[in-house]
This record gives sequence, structure tokens and C-alpha cells, in this order.
Amino acid sequence: MRDHTGSMEDDLLLPLSIEGLRLEVEGQLLLDGIDLTLASRDITVVMGANGAGKSLFLRVLHGLVEPGSGRISWAGRPNSAATRHAQAMVFQKPVLLRRSVAANIDFVLRARGGPNPRRRDALLSHVGLLSQARQPARALSGGEQQRLAVARALATDPSVLMMDEPTASLDPASTASIEAIVLGARDAGTKVIFVTHDIGQARRIADEVVFLHRGRVAEHARAEQFFDEPSSEAARAYLAGRLLL
Repeated sequence: MRDHTGSMEDDLLLPLSIEGLRLEVEGQLLLDGIDLTLASRDITVVMGANGAGKSLFLRVLHGLVEPGSGRISWAGRPNSAATRHAQAMVFQKPVLLRRSVAANIDFVLRARGGPNPRRRDALLSHVGLLSQARQPARALSGGEQQRLAVARALATDPSVLMMDEPTASLDPASTASIEAIVLGARDAGTKVIFVTHDIGQARRIADEVVFLHRGRVAEHARAEQFFDEPSSEAARAYLAGRLLL
């Protein structure tokens, strides 16, 4: 849905550079010296076993959690109100307003410049919810609620869209719908950082993979290289379904 015309916000966020990112909670090191650069406007899938730090890593990038040490910069700029303004995030469980489907989109559009019924209806049509615009948002099915959450994120016209296991509890049809929307956002010029534990899903949508193991980047590679010839033992074990103790 982006009108990608080279505005300041297009150049505001990439490359994303992460240096020495660490986070310790109650004596447990959860992110352990992450160094990473993401420069291309494609889909970066973040993978790893449970407890690897995937969701926490995404929250730190989005500024929801303050790291203990390290540096995050978006095109040379630190996390700030301006960089967060150019991002959007979708969580595993949608957080929706107790209003209609349309009102959930209107709320975001008003905050970003004023009412825009045509834009709202275009977004709802894009995610297949235009016919339900007047229904209560919380009366939607789980998959429909997640599609509304994605539409609301896209209403901010983000330069970077972060998604934290958005299809983890959805049926296959709803998952396919979300994946199609994500691929469309990528094709429209939005950078997508997508956390998933689903190897099949990662194969379907990833352009590149960041594989986390015990709070560290064990591997960062183009998707075809990662799935065909993973270079780390941790990734090989994960893809083979083996436990790595």
C-alpha cells in the first residue's frame, strides 16, 4: 500500500545497524552481543528455537525494551520518536480497539493526518475486510482480527514493518492470507522483519534469514543459502528437527 516515491522516510531507516547488543534480566543474559546489519528492502525472517531471543530482539529494535548495552542505528540515527514514527509492529495476539473494524483504521489515519475514508476502505479491501467494516472488531475471527491488525499497521505507511509470529495461532487459510499481505507489502517497498518458528513459513516468505541461538546471531544468510547449506551447527540441528543442548 505504500506510495514509494523516495521521501525522507524512505531513507530514514535503512541500513539498520546493530552493534554489541546485550540485554540481561535477573542475571540471565538474553541477548548476547548481537552484531547485525540489514540493508535491503526485503523480508528478513528471524528464526530460532524457543528462548533464542527472537521476540525480545524485535521489541528492542522497535524501542519497546531498552537494551543493557550496545547500539542500534537506523541509517546512522539512533532510536527516536522520528524512527519509531516510520515503523509499525504486529504482535502474535492482535490488540484491537473496542470499536468497529472501520473505526480501528480511522483511529490510525486521524493520528497520521486526518480522516481519509477512501484510504480506509482501500486498506480494508486490501485485507479482505471491507464487507465487515461496520462490524465490531472483536467479533471477527482470529484470522480476521490479525488481518485487521496488519491493515492498521499498513495505515501508518511504515518504512519498516515488524511482525512477531503473527500467524502462530491461525488456521492454514488465515496464514496464507497474512503471508500474501506480507509479500505484497514487501513488493510495495516496505522492509519487513518477520519472526517465526515455522520452517515452512520461513521457506515461503523469506528473502534472508537471521538465525538466533542462545541470544546470539548464529547465522545471517540469504534464504536459499540458509535452507540449502546452513553454515552453523545450531541451524543444521534446528532445520533437521534435532535438539541442540
